[in-house]
Amino acid sequence: MVGDGERHGDGERLLAAVDIARAALLDEGQRPGAHRRSVAEGDWAAAHYFDAELAGYRGWQWCVVLAGSPGSDEITLSEVVLLPGDGSLLAPPWVPWAERVASGDLAPGDLLAAEPDDPRLVPNQIDTGDEFRFDSESVEPDDIGQVAGELGLGRKRLLSPEGRADAAQRWYDGDFGPGSEMAQAAPFSCCTCGFYVPLAGALRAGFGACTNEFAADGRVVSAEYGCGAHSDVQGPKGNGSPAYDAYDDGAIEVVAISRDAEPART
Repeated sequence: MVGDGERHGDGERLLAAVDIARAALLDEGQRPGAHRRSVAEGDWAAAHYFDAELAGYRGWQWCVVLAGSPGSDEITLSEVVLLPGDGSLLAPPWVPWAERVASGDLAPGDLLAAEPDDPRLVPNQIDTGDEFRFDSESVEPDDIGQVAGELGLGRKRLLSPEGRADAAQRWYDGDFGPGSEMAQAAPFSCCTCGFYVPLAGALRAGFGACTNEFAADGRVVSAEYGCGAHSDVQGPKGNGSPAYDAYDDGAIEVVAISRDAEPART
């Protein structure tokens, strides 16, 4: 039981002990700034907050926690910690490395392994050479190899339907899709261009590779993409540039001047 003369808390005295809190920081070799506030942490503890005048720690504050105890007039130091305040400069939230890698980060010599359960890939059958034997002499070995390549034989994993759909959507929404600024201004689409080579497999209907060195050469483009270098584009006719007639910079312009006109003075 608590006696009649025993205190039920030491909050007010701890909240007023600003000098003791500042002295604790000075003893640790710190240079506290202005005292910002005091916060009661229960009946027997209080936290004092000071500006932290440290280079590189804009907006941070020192927090000094003082404590008391029943039956004692002594104020003790509980802890000193540096905490971020309003508008403080903080590091961005930590992101695992596997989630941090973005498109374009891979450099020569880097290794980026796909996860065993990567949803973009599915297991594949391996061609051992025994499963695909043909007795017919009409089938050429090159034809067999081409079919095997189309089926993906020899690869441990193949693109899954999810991976194919993700790639198709990414390409369709990208710089070489129908919604890009270049495609919106183009007179024709890639699907009718002589430089367009359709992809093989399930993506053939929607995508292909551009072979025009002056356009999206070597890039996968949507069949609905387009640019000004389409094989059916007819250029404007003229003696000078593609848009304008030739300009004769040697021509002389004759201007009639009145005899009474006075020469300009400078």
